[in-house]
Amino acid sequence: MNAKLNRRQFHAHCAAFGLSLPGMAALGSSAAAAAPTLHSVKLAGVTVPAVGQGAWHLGQGRHPADVEAAALRTGLSLGMTLIDTSGNYGAGRSEQFLSRILAGDRSRTYLVSKVEADEVTGDGIARACDASLARLSTGYLDLYLLHAPVPAAQLAGVVAQFEQLRAAGKIRAWGVSNFNTALMQALFQVPGGSRCATNQVYYSLRGRGIEQDLLPWCAQHGMPVMAYSPLGGDHNLLTSDPVLMRIGAAHGCSAAAVALAWTIRSGKVIAIPESGSPEHTRQNAAALSLTLAPQQLQALDAAYR
Repeated sequence: MNAKLNRRQFHAHCAAFGLSLPGMAALGSSAAAAAPTLHSVKLAGVTVPAVGQGAWHLGQGRHPADVEAAALRTGLSLGMTLIDTSGNYGAGRSEQFLSRILAGDRSRTYLVSKVEADEVTGDGIARACDASLARLSTGYLDLYLLHAPVPAAQLAGVVAQFEQLRAAGKIRAWGVSNFNTALMQALFQVPGGSRCATNQVYYSLRGRGIEQDLLPWCAQHGMPVMAYSPLGGDHNLLTSDPVLMRIGAAHGCSAAAVALAWTIRSGKVIAIPESGSPEHTRQNAAALSLTLAPQQLQALDAAYR
């Protein structure tokens, strides 16, 4: 961090993240009153944290397995209980890795996985779902997404298969990913298509294209958006951006926390950053209790048109 927290700010942050420090108990109700409310979003009738955890590269040797496990568990302890994965992440290794992490935490985790566009014919979605459930060692998914668009003519069949899985209790909700506005409109025209819970798309300060029409369309239909790569992605990271770092210094947090706070600012977007270390996870989690001032939002808007 670029700025020191004073004693009051430090205790407030610790209370927000559920940490226990000597002397905290003596603060009693005043400490609880100082703890900020964590940002959340209503998704398919369930309240979820506005910042979750992505798992695209996890369990595939990018970082030591025990460090990645600690990163995920740190996120869970700080309220980042939504975890996003896919059956094709590392050919299933991401899901297998998560099964070990979630063994004792499944009941408090909102678990998201995905099926690929080339698996939608016949009973392909059901088979892919069963495979994901087996790798994750769970009986159900909270949310199951179609990972990439398919031709509009196939949407009715996709919705029917999702609804069968929902009726069977294998998934609790379903959604899509990487759909543009035209395809979302086509989806809502097929029977049951309006039950779509979310559209997971790329969205960050460096990728604001969905603000033109997709984001307003989803808001109009009461559908939250799930933002992947909210820190810009591997080759476009925002974590060393000077504008973000300056705003972060004012709040006693990292540039990453500022970028995430910007992403979730509307209350209608869920960000799913990936982290390979507990320290990075803690930086991301700070966004859950961070609200940017209007002048700070204006500065970011000017820096990233």
